[in-house]
Amino acid sequence: MHQEKIQEVINEVKKVVVGQDKMVNRLLIGLFTNGHILLEGVPGLAKTLTVNTLSKVLHLDFKRIQFTPDLLPSDLVGTMIYNQQNANFEVKKGPIFSNIILADEVNRSPAKVQSALLEAMQEKQVTIGETTYTLDKPFLVLATQNPVDQEGTYPLPEAQVDRFMMKVNIDYPSKIDELEVMRRMTNAHFASEVNPILDKEDIFSIRNAINDVQIAEALENYIIELVFSTRFPEKYGMQEEAKYIQFGASPRASINLNLGAKAIAFLDGRDYVLPEDIKSIAEDVLNHRIILNYEAEADNVSTRDLIHKILEKIPLNKTIGAR
Repeated sequence: MHQEKIQEVINEVKKVVVGQDKMVNRLLIGLFTNGHILLEGVPGLAKTLTVNTLSKVLHLDFKRIQFTPDLLPSDLVGTMIYNQQNANFEVKKGPIFSNIILADEVNRSPAKVQSALLEAMQEKQVTIGETTYTLDKPFLVLATQNPVDQEGTYPLPEAQVDRFMMKVNIDYPSKIDELEVMRRMTNAHFASEVNPILDKEDIFSIRNAINDVQIAEALENYIIELVFSTRFPEKYGMQEEAKYIQFGASPRASINLNLGAKAIAFLDGRDYVLPEDIKSIAEDVLNHRIILNYEAEADNVSTRDLIHKILEKIPLNKTIGAR
């Protein structure tokens, strides 16, 4: 039943969005595992359109916030407004009080605005004046950022980026997909209407079903070994890779690899995790948690390259040792 509804969601999104199957899959994984997603890609790859379309397929409140250099934290979370008629202050809640938040170009606003967003992501609550308000559930932040044109931007600090479950790099569409995009967008009669499919009860029910997906102890150990190999690569025979890594992945990587693998298994119609589930989600979970040094930049080595090497070198049957 759940899988059928999820497929309906995907089909509805495909009415509007062409060829971004991976992005849609990762957004659904974030929604069903309570994990925030950071989308990175050059302009025009339908990042905003995909999130906007997905929100319409869900019976959830949705707000889009365009992050700009002059944005203030109060524009995000809300503020106290003086009411002259009542001669007292009243709370005016900001757009953060919604179920799905699209933080568009999150690296365009200064650090204090980013901190306000990331605090809400972590704590699931907002303080205005002297009162703390709990955010509605589900609460999901889908942020986008542009990797080009870095002038005038405020890159997210590594410690704050870690709060995103996944950082998904969006690639250019194929020739066939881009041809379809061109045909749709140049057709004046193209309608981007979609039908709502899922509601809150469905989402919470799917979350419970994912929680029941089984993961073997050997695969749990495999996740731990993958994460530890990013912190102590020399101990795993990766001397060449070690010289490029400044900091390894945090414990959030282990948690999100587990959650992401369970979600992938569930979306594939299984109630158990396979090694391929972990490997397929590893890049998106780890690529913003492995901090490279200047030597990696000089040698043109990316986190994607290192993650692929780690997946090649860490055997599945390795057990946790005394490290």
